[in-house]
Amino acid sequence: MVKIKDLRAMSVDELEARLVECKKEQLTLRIQQATGQLTNTSAISKVRKEVAQINTLLTERKKNS
Repeated sequence: MVKIKDLRAMSVDELEARLVECKKEQLTLRIQQATGQLTNTSAISKVRKEVAQINTLLTERKKNS
């Protein structure tokens, strides 16, 4: 989990790359949960929160441009 301060320091390209990475991780976690292999279920909500934060930052930056 990356802190919001660190996300704000990233460029738009870095944020978009991080978003793709988080979505892949989210898919992996959902598959693990479906097959019963996921032990840390709180990881799903942490990844969802990070995706939301990244999307918010990208929207803010596009709006201000």
